[in-house]
Amino acid sequence: MLATAESCTGGLIGAVLTEIAGASDVFDRGFITYSNAAKTQMLGVLPATLRGHGAVSEEVAAEMAAGARRNSAAALAVSVTGVAGPGSSGRKPEGRVCFGLSDATGTSTETVEFGAIGRSNVRRATVVHALAMLLAALGSERAE
Repeated sequence: MLATAESCTGGLIGAVLTEIAGASDVFDRGFITYSNAAKTQMLGVLPATLRGHGAVSEEVAAEMAAGARRNSAAALAVSVTGVAGPGSSGRKPEGRVCFGLSDATGTSTETVEFGAIGRSNVRRATVVHALAMLLAALGSERAE
């Protein structure tokens, strides 16, 4: 089972997953946590992590992914938090997206700089990258 925790994509990853007939066999739920309060309330992201690193950080992405897995029936969860634009958010540039992936072995993170390609394109690229991460994780599980 899969779960998503989405900020900058606003549920687009879950929407793409549920476009596939039979998605209910593998998709448990999606958390749309656009605000910091939602990240804390729904996923257990620590306020200290948000204060110390900001919402767009690998630390927050890790806590989002782990919280989505913990608060669902999912064995694998992906999270995204970023600056879709237009423009930057403080010191964080447009197009920066932090990803988290959580499974029973732990949580990994990465940051991708998509650049100032426009809000829709950043969101679209984020969805594609998150799905690729899920596929890679599922492929490595099958290989074991």
